[in-house]
Formats: sequence, structure tokens, C-alpha cells
Amino acid sequence: MGSCGAWARQELLVLLSSVWLWVGSAQPTPPGPTHTPGPQLKFRLAGYPRKHNEGRVEVFYNDEWGTICDDDFTLANAHVLCRHLGFVAATGWAHSAKYGKGVGRIWLDNVNCAGGEKSIGDCKHRGWGNSDCSHEEDAGVICKDERIPGFKDSNVIETEQSHVEEVRLRSVVSGARRQLPVTEGIVEVRYKDGWAQICDEGWSSQNSRVVCGMMGFPAEKKVNRNFYKLFTERQQLNYRLHSVSCTGTEVHLSMCAFEFYRGNTSTACGAGMPAVVSCVPGPLFATGNGHKKKQRQQQQGQPRIRLKGGAKVGEGRVEVLKSSEWGTICDDRWNLLSASVVCRELGFGSAKEALTGARMGQGTGPIHINEVQCLGTEKSLWSCPFKNITQEDCKHTEDAAVRCNTPYMGYENLIRLSGGRSRFEGRVEVAVGAGDGDQPRWGLVCGEGWGTLEAMVACRQLGLGFANHGLQETWYWDASNVTEMVLSGVKCAGHEMSLSHCQHHGTSLNCRNTGTRFAAGVICSETASDLLLHAPLVQETAYIEDRPLHMLYCAAEENCLSSSARQANWPYGHRRLLRFSSQIHNNGRADFRPKAGRHSWVWHECHRHYHSMDIFTHYDILTPNGTKVAEGHKASFCLEDTECEEDVAKRYECANFGEQGITVGCWDLYRHDIDCQWIDITDVKPGNYILQVVINPNFEVAESDFTNNAMKCNCKYDGHRIWVHSCHIGDALSEEANKRFEQYPGQLNNQIS
Repeated sequence: MGSCGAWARQELLVLLSSVWLWVGSAQPTPPGPTHTPGPQLKFRLAGYPRKHNEGRVEVFYNDEWGTICDDDFTLANAHVLCRHLGFVAATGWAHSAKYGKGVGRIWLDNVNCAGGEKSIGDCKHRGWGNSDCSHEEDAGVICKDERIPGFKDSNVIETEQSHVEEVRLRSVVSGARRQLPVTEGIVEVRYKDGWAQICDEGWSSQNSRVVCGMMGFPAEKKVNRNFYKLFTERQQLNYRLHSVSCTGTEVHLSMCAFEFYRGNTSTACGAGMPAVVSCVPGPLFATGNGHKKKQRQQQQGQPRIRLKGGAKVGEGRVEVLKSSEWGTICDDRWNLLSASVVCRELGFGSAKEALTGARMGQGTGPIHINEVQCLGTEKSLWSCPFKNITQEDCKHTEDAAVRCNTPYMGYENLIRLSGGRSRFEGRVEVAVGAGDGDQPRWGLVCGEGWGTLEAMVACRQLGLGFANHGLQETWYWDASNVTEMVLSGVKCAGHEMSLSHCQHHGTSLNCRNTGTRFAAGVICSETASDLLLHAPLVQETAYIEDRPLHMLYCAAEENCLSSSARQANWPYGHRRLLRFSSQIHNNGRADFRPKAGRHSWVWHECHRHYHSMDIFTHYDILTPNGTKVAEGHKASFCLEDTECEEDVAKRYECANFGEQGITVGCWDLYRHDIDCQWIDITDVKPGNYILQVVINPNFEVAESDFTNNAMKCNCKYDGHRIWVHSCHIGDALSEEANKRFEQYPGQLNNQIS
């Protein structure tokens, strides 16, 4: 009964605390194609957690508030709705009840606007009240935070704010000794232009769990109330909330039951004190040896869950380990409760978003589970009810993903861009010597050795997504008043949260060219490509050919044969070649384009084609202990869309000096019978080997994930025939399965140390 009451209170709170934006105008009400004059429509934004310009869309029709279903919803629909709400345009929309489930009627379904309509009623739809949706499909909008000039609200927005948007933990430790992240402090909510406290009468560990989750921490711990009681007795307090009652599974404090203090709060919370919370940070954010030692003990063995393809720490496609193979989760019934269990299991807070429809790129391999239905209290996703997948259920276009709450670390305050044409590009400037309350000194980064991996870290630190390019010269951008070089020798692995975590020369600067024109720069992007080799095709197409030397002049010119071929008795004799087909898929969220523009592609007269990338793939034969015994490399003769998935149009083809690239959802096929699509194994002795193929080995083009660029197979060669088996992407198997694969597992990715 208690939980029913809590839900009823929550539903009532959601209804009461909506931002009421009423817009009156005569609206058509189309039951079918005919338009008849209808009643006045009113609109409002509702739900949590949200800002004033976003939320679940609710429409008042026929004397009743109701929602709009997300089926066939588009940005054009959002534009029309945002104009109803008094905003100039929409910047996005949300599906699957991102802002919580509404109540009452679902008034509209299958809405299809062109974008210019004066009213949502003028758009095509199924008719008022005709819907096959549930409130789990309530649509939301994100409007541009700019009001229509002269827009009149026919309602008055409540003078008393009756919802909670912003929450913080205020540390009472003095500024100089304070470390980030703040894991303990007084819980405060934003009120008017300041902050207010919460009365801790009846405060529970479930409440603390919710606050810690919002702050990016997986768990809460007991706190010394006596210390804070002494501290707060000497302070002027302004209480705002009391009687907070969470179940512990909410992703935001606003979703819990609570009450506001009204009027004079000077005598509020007589028997209590401000609510204080202490949180346990996850492994990535733990400071001090005690935390780290404890977490190392907890994390014995390989984790069975991971995030892939996200630009920021704490976001990505959810992948799970089952039967020694990594696979994805289908997005049916995927929601914030299940997403929060994943986030906390990985050492982050609760989930900000539960993403569906492969919003973080498509995975490969098996789709392991479907219809995950966590309660939110589970310690692991594997403890939640779920269905095992059947082949017909799901495709990788339905891969589930998450965005988790992560602790505030302040890294973005130590880096900025200058001189670029947009906020996504510019010369990198970093702050040094900002400790102990000193003013930071801003300076430039030496461009020597600066590449894609370093740019990836810089873009992540800036909060601007993925790197598009890492630039070693920035003379063509506007100069700034920062001219001093303060950082050199930066070498990143690509996963770091801040440039300060990468290797660098420290205070002993070493840069040949210290002029501003040689300062490092970046171009960032919200999306990136992600290339993968189709491993089964390599296995199916591998064979040996003894090719006469007189047919290999062009290949020799392009260095596609081993070095011993130079001493061969040309044009007599032959070379033994291991041939196979390569099918390279772009599973990312942006097209893969060669680094060099068309003007700098190299024409190869012998093969009569352009090379847009000198080295696009490495082919290697390795012994089980990792020694390279044969190698090949492949220039990108031509990057083009050979085939695409259904409903994806080809964009790139090489004919007639066309644009090169691989579209999202397409693949480029290098057939086994074209030149250089081989490894020269003439000098290889019989034995057991590993065949390894690495795409984009020099990181010339940015991708969202480099750990899946290597593919490896077992090979058995008897001197006449070759057996290629167990081909798989480098990070597709568990650590144990990789050890079983061979004594030496081959390169797991293309990050050559």
C-alpha cells in the first residue's frame, strides 16, 4: 500500500509541477481527412528531470490533458510544438517517455508535420484519441532557449517554484584542501537565485542513494552527523524541502515524494538539521589508496559488462559477456531502471538516459539478451529478469546504450580552444599551475607528435565529443593573446579523461618549433565512424596462390611483396601468396573519409588508380609467441560503398575520380583476386601461426572505437595448404578465451605500444 501511495503522490507531483504554457487558438480536429473547427488547444511541458525549455509534451483537448505518442515522431513535429509553447524552434526530441510517463489520454499518434504548420492539428495524424500506444511511448521535446518575440503566455507561471531541477553536494572543507570529486557534503537544491537545504527528519539511506546516483557515485555510506550538526548550528539556513521519501531506484530527487516549506521557514526543521550525504566513488574517480585497494579486492576477474562507442566516460553501447563472447542488448523495454543498474555496476551513478535504436553505434557479434526488466535495486544486470534472444527478435539497429551520471571533476576548466571558425575547432590552450588557489597560466601545446589519439582526449576533456582531426600546425587560424608553449611531448593512449593524464615532458619543455603556427589544434565532432572487418569472410575466402613473377611488376612497385622478392630472378619464378577477401563495415555514426583531400591523392600509373590513404590496412603472419614472420600492407586503392544495408543509399564510388569514403551502414569489399590483397608467405616455414589484419593502423582517420580494428585467425600451414580458422575481432572474446586461442593472443587492437 505504501508504494501505491508513493506512486500516487509522484503522479500528482508530476501533474502539479508541470510548467503550464497555455496557448489558445482555434484548432482543427481531424478525425479523418476532413477538417472541422474544434475546441481550443493548450500545451505544457511536464516531467523530470528537465530544464524549463524541455519536457514531455502535454496537450489539453476536449477538457482533458493528455500526451503524444512517439511513433513516427520527427524534428518537424517538435518545431511545431515548440512554437506552440512560445519558443522559436526545436533542437531535438525525446522518445520512450524520457521525461517520465504521463497519465490520462494519449491524444495523438503517428503525427507527421512538415514543420511549417501553425498548429499541431494541421499535421497528419491518426485522429484525436486514436492511438495504439502506452505511456511508455510518450514523446518529449527540447526547445531552443529563445522565446518568440512578443509571445504572450495566457497562463501565469507559478510564482512558487514547485519542482526540483538542480541539486548539489556542498563540501564544508575549505577550498585549498578540497579535492574533486566532492563525495560528501550538505545536500542543497537550487531555489530562486541561490541554494536551499533539505530537512533531514526521516532521511533514509535510500534518499542518500538517489542523491549519490545523481552526483555520479554508485553507492552511499554512513556519515558523521555530529560533525555537521556543530558546523550548521553556526550558519544561516534556508530550508526548502522536508519529508523526502525515496525508494532508492529513482534517477533524480525530483522523482521522490517530498513536501515544500511554504512562507516563513525560520522555524523550519526544529528537531532536525540539513540533510548530509556521503558517497562511495567508483574505481575511475577514487582518490587515496584506501578506496583503490578496497575496489581492487572487489574487482577480481574480468567484468562481464562494458560500454563501447561513447565519446565521454560513462556513456556508450552496453555490451555483455556470455559464453566467453561479448555481445549487445536489444532495446525492447530498455528503461532508466535497467540503465541505472548498468551504470552503478560499472562504478558510475544512476542513468541520465537509456538510449535505444543503436544511438551509440551498432555492435557486432551476438545480441545476447532482450527485454531486460530491472527493479533498480540489483547489484548487477545479470540479476535482472531478461529474455534470451532468438534470431528473429532483434537486429543491431536496436542495440541499447546508456548515458550515466559521472562525478564533476572540473577537467573542462583546464582546457579551451581559440582561433577556430566554430566552438568545435581551434588551437588547444591548457591551464598550468592552477593549484593552491593560484591563477592558472594559459599556454599552447607543442604540435610535434600530436595526432588523433591526443585530439580524442582533448575533445573529450572539452566535452565536444570525438576528434575529427589532430592538427600539428594551426597558422591558418586567428591568433590569440596566448603565445607561450607550456606543454610538449604529449602522448595519449586515447582513453584518458584529461591531457594531464597522458605522458608529457612535464616542466622540462622540449619543442623544436615553439612558434604559435606550430601549436597543436583539434577539430571535434559529435559523431565518428567505426570500422570493423567482417571476420567470417576472411576465413571463408583464404587460399594459397603461386603467382608468376611476370604478373607481379605492379605489386612490387607498390611494395606488396616481401623484401626477399627483390633478390628473385625476375621475371622467372613465382611468389607464394596467402589471398583472402576483406569486407570492411562502417558501424559508426559518421561516414569514414580519407584524411587527405582529393587534391593530395597519389596517382599510381601501374594500377591506374588513386591512393587516398598510403596505408589503410596491415596484414601480418605471427608466430604464437608474437614474432612477425610475414607482413603485407594495403593502400586504400579506393574507399567506396560496395554494398549497403537496406534503406541506406550508396554515397561514395571511385569511378571518374569520385569522392572516396564508406557511408554509415555500408561496406567496402576488397576481393581476394585484386592486387595486394594478400600476404607474401614465400619465406614462411610450415607451422602454426596467427593471421592478423589491422584496419587504420596509424590512426590516420578518427574513429569512435579503435579497440575493434584488429582481426585475428589461427592458421595451420603444412608447406602446401593452409587452414584458417577461429577468425574474430580482437576484443570480441573474453580474456580466458583469448588465452585459449593461442599462447600468444595476437594484437588485441591497433594500439601498438
